[in-house]
Amino acid sequence: MAAPFQNYSGGVLLADIVKRNNFSTYVSQAIKERSLFIQSGAVVRNALLDARAGGTRIQVPEFNPIAPTEEIIDGTSSWGTSTNGHLTPQKIGTDTQIATICHRGFAYAVDDVAVLAAGEDPMGHIRNQLADAINKLNSVRLFETLTGLFHTALNSHRLEKNLGGSGSTAEANYLTAATVAEARSKIGERGEELDLLIVHPSVAYYLYQVGLLTFSTSALAASGAVTWGGGGVGVTDRSIGQFAGCTVIIDSQVNINDPTTTGNRQEFRCYLMKSGTILEGVQSELNIEAERNILSKQDVMSVDYHSAYHVMGTKWSNAADNPTNAALRTGSNWGVTYDVDQIPMVEIFVNSPLDNGLKS
Repeated sequence: MAAPFQNYSGGVLLADIVKRNNFSTYVSQAIKERSLFIQSGAVVRNALLDARAGGTRIQVPEFNPIAPTEEIIDGTSSWGTSTNGHLTPQKIGTDTQIATICHRGFAYAVDDVAVLAAGEDPMGHIRNQLADAINKLNSVRLFETLTGLFHTALNSHRLEKNLGGSGSTAEANYLTAATVAEARSKIGERGEELDLLIVHPSVAYYLYQVGLLTFSTSALAASGAVTWGGGGVGVTDRSIGQFAGCTVIIDSQVNINDPTTTGNRQEFRCYLMKSGTILEGVQSELNIEAERNILSKQDVMSVDYHSAYHVMGTKWSNAADNPTNAALRTGSNWGVTYDVDQIPMVEIFVNSPLDNGLKS
């Protein structure tokens, strides 16, 4: 017979699992291993942005890329921009990049009655999904940041191939190799450095669909129509992998513009960038805590993390820090600190034949 009113102190409690240092470390490592942005090199951790000493923002003094003005030298006493027969010393420009720190967290609680009713351990399922859930939240915050940057500060790096109004979309409105080439031209000769392409699944699976199509040479008779057939790249592999010289990252959190006018279609943002363009700073490592509330008969777990995303050459212009996601996507909150052509990122707007967003 069980002893009444006895607490078996040797039992394992939720707090014993979660409060162990290696549990937070395990989840942190799982986040990195499952993040396509980190694995692909799109996002790179930079210790200079960690702000361990405190503060609400990270300020990074910089020297701007030089653009010297050349002078004509001749044998007179008045050559040069000074007109005094000598070279005029020039100075390198300076500015300060600013990254704002975002403080985020969430909590879960499970009561004993729920566990009894379910016959399962809900908190166990929550723990198993933490890494993926935090990755999703981080992706949302990152895409809101990119939306804000391209709205104003990097507006000249936008390429809009989407259908501007109602009607039928065509290949010219979709993501193609020609579109990627045009996007590369937005930053001049540095376009060759762009090696990552971030897209929504509706765009990615259009690329997959195109990869399954090959020209049917038997149809290339004079005046004959070009037909398509199976047997192309991708028949045995569902992964996009590479497209137009870029590694493709697929993420459903990429911001889309849902249509508001009858007959219009969804517009998808795609991001073409150079590896390592987005930097991540961590002010405080992922913190996971748990406790038992004996009065409410609940197991409670809280999670908090404090970090910043930063694109080199840009700055957070708002005086307030710890912005909401809505503030991150507001274009007026962002600025640039040097020539935008030195920032290797382009935003592409396209449609997709695989969308489900026709406004009726």
